[in-house]
Amino acid sequence: MNEIICPNCKKVFKVDEAGFADILKQVRDHQFEEELQKRLSLADKEKESAVKLAEASVRSSLQDQLAQKDRQLTELKAQSELALSEKLNQKESEINQLKAKIENVEVEKKLAVNEAVQKVAKERDDLANDLKTKELEKQNLENSLRQQFSTELQKKDTIINYKDEEIARVKDMKLKLSTKMLGETLEQHCETEFNKLRATAFQKAYFEKDNDSKSGSKGDFIYRETDESGNEIISIMFEMKNEGDETATKKKNEDFLKELDKDRAEKKCEYAVLVSLLEVESEYYNTGIVDVSHKYSKMYVVRPQFFIPIITLLRNAAMNSMQYKSELALVRSQNIDITNFEEKMNKFKEGFAKNYDLASRKFKEAIEGIDKTIKELEKTKLALLSSENNLRLANEKTEDLTIKKLTHGNPTMKAKFEGLS
Repeated sequence: MNEIICPNCKKVFKVDEAGFADILKQVRDHQFEEELQKRLSLADKEKESAVKLAEASVRSSLQDQLAQKDRQLTELKAQSELALSEKLNQKESEINQLKAKIENVEVEKKLAVNEAVQKVAKERDDLANDLKTKELEKQNLENSLRQQFSTELQKKDTIINYKDEEIARVKDMKLKLSTKMLGETLEQHCETEFNKLRATAFQKAYFEKDNDSKSGSKGDFIYRETDESGNEIISIMFEMKNEGDETATKKKNEDFLKELDKDRAEKKCEYAVLVSLLEVESEYYNTGIVDVSHKYSKMYVVRPQFFIPIITLLRNAAMNSMQYKSELALVRSQNIDITNFEEKMNKFKEGFAKNYDLASRKFKEAIEGIDKTIKELEKTKLALLSSENNLRLANEKTEDLTIKKLTHGNPTMKAKFEGLS
């Protein structure tokens, strides 16, 4: 039995073990509960204190962060304002530069416009001056042409009068002379006309009768002229034809053109000229100088009064083309040189080709001989190698030969060698 004293009345109670255990449990549970409540209250106070400390710490940290952010924001604002100020200054500088460029462009534009205006004005003035000059030139040309036409008309009238007089003279001459004498007189007339001017206009010219009749025919006169280097300037074969009114068979100029062209070619003359009084009434031949090159190359038919003019005309044309003839002769000589060079080159190529072909064949034969020699040497090499191999095998067999092997299975030879030893 256990005794329990009441703390209030001091009375003693006796309780058994089970009751005592139950009371003890109750006491303990009550103490534990009180202790727990104390601990929970203390924990709540500590928790509340910790929360307050944490809140204070967080608040302080946040305040520090806010202060730092404020500082950073202030710095960023300062940097932004500085950068913005720099950009604004840069943009303002660029704007000022663009304004300056625009002003320069405007100035250049004004200068260009002024220059263009001045240029156009100058061109206008030049055109006006040119127009005035052209008008003056036109007037001068008109005056010159009028004067030239007037002179030409006067010349034409003079020529017509001369032709009429010449026709009358010729008709009168025909009545007096025979056919042969008419032809001879025309030749004499032309020769006389030429000799009148030979000393002044034709000092270096050759004008003589064509007396070479080897080919069966000949012309009447040959005119040749060369320069100081001996290059021919011009050459003309002349034929003179005349006919009396009383001649039964009337000849035409065309009847003599073929033979004249043949004579010109045989005597190697450049031009051919028929001086003719045939077909007196023909307006075609009475114009003076008739070009019949459409039938025969470089051939003309003229009346006697145009004998000297046709020489002068052809001679002046030849003089103008002399430079081209010299250049043509130079080109021809160069072509000949090139031809000779090409012929020599071709001969060299042919000779080289022959020598190369011969050398190639000899080289091929030598190569074939070398190949044959190489084959023979290969055979000899193989034979020597085979011989060396056989000698090696024989040497190996010799080195492998011993008395023991020789006397093996031969008691007689074995006894003799043992006796020798």
